Amino acid sequence: MKGVSLAPGDYIHFKSQVPLHKIPIGTKQWRYYDFGPKVVSPLICLPGIAGTADIYYKQIMSLSMKGYRVISVDIPQVWNHQEWIQSFEKFLDVINVHHIHLYGTSLGGFLAQLFAQHRPRRVKSLILSNAFLETRSFAAAMPWAPIVGWSPSFLLKRYVLTGIRDGPHEPFIADSVDFVVSQVETLSRDDLASRLTLTVDTATVEPLLLSDSFITIMDTNDYSAIPQQLKDQLSERYPGARRAYLKTGGDFPFLSRPDEVNLHLQLHLRQVGVEARPDLVQSIPKGGTGGSPSKESEKKKDPDDQPKDNGGNPESTSEESQLPPSSEIHSLDDQLLSDARICSMGHEDAIILMQSQYTVVNRILQSACELFIFSLLPIYVESSYVTSNNVWKFSQLM
Repeated sequence: MKGVSLAPGDYIHFKSQVPLHKIPIGTKQWRYYDFGPKVVSPLICLPGIAGTADIYYKQIMSLSMKGYRVISVDIPQVWNHQEWIQSFEKFLDVINVHHIHLYGTSLGGFLAQLFAQHRPRRVKSLILSNAFLETRSFAAAMPWAPIVGWSPSFLLKRYVLTGIRDGPHEPFIADSVDFVVSQVETLSRDDLASRLTLTVDTATVEPLLLSDSFITIMDTNDYSAIPQQLKDQLSERYPGARRAYLKTGGDFPFLSRPDEVNLHLQLHLRQVGVEARPDLVQSIPKGGTGGSPSKESEKKKDPDDQPKDNGGNPESTSEESQLPPSSEIHSLDDQLLSDARICSMGHEDAIILMQSQYTVVNRILQSACELFIFSLLPIYVESSYVTSNNVWKFSQLM
């Protein structure tokens, strides 16, 4: 595996514009991004073992510009599946979200199914990518599973990274691997231990009350860390689910093939009845730093001053405003281009203003010169007449 490269430019831009939220709920710390019109039923993205909330930044920027609300979360430090279900439900209650659509990859797909099984009224649809139904095979492949919680950080990171396929990749897939590896480095020992525990803790997803028509299975056809047998079991469990297969993309198609993934996500949301609101597309927060403001600023904020479309979220930390209808906005590049044009027009206006000021000054100087010349003209004519007259008299004497 090649060395970790610098952060991509679009990710740096994302971090500078989209605020990161951190809220404690009980003993759990939730770290998440929430972007898009709050009146739209949200798509919540759940990462795998090696992922964080940041790995879905391409989905957040693309879908939010089309009028969808996207929430990307970190899996908190939970140590069994029942604790995950209860903690995730409390998180949804705090951010005031009742009906959700879940997009889960790898472990995130498994946890999404478990939550849909135990809280069927809240989950309206599922998008599962490289997901699985049971964890017995992972527990069998990890003989030291009982001591995961006591293992040192370097051992846990090495185990997680060995699950990412090494070797030559095409550029986009190689970049996606590098980015995920950089995110693994940000995870603490307890983060890694809790996620590995969820993976090896024996559990099986029971049949869901959710209809197969509200499920999309999105997989890559080249390779994946999830064994093909487990992926086949998932397809057999949901025979009526919509299939969205990508020819290539590796373990992280949301990073290596974002355009295709975003298209399938958008088609799924349309199919299950989620109506986008491009007329409520949020503006880029002013002074956004990618982090949450201090608690003092949150205390000073009056809850009654919250925007009407914020879904009643008491923990919202970004200043959001509505733009005029933006049906012509198709991508972040279009917005950046529009901003560039505005800046260019401002520069031209400054040049025109300077030119007009120069013209006024020039005219004033010209008028003053003309007045001065006309005031001296009689004196010049008189002196010329006297001189010519004296010359004529002198010539007569001669």
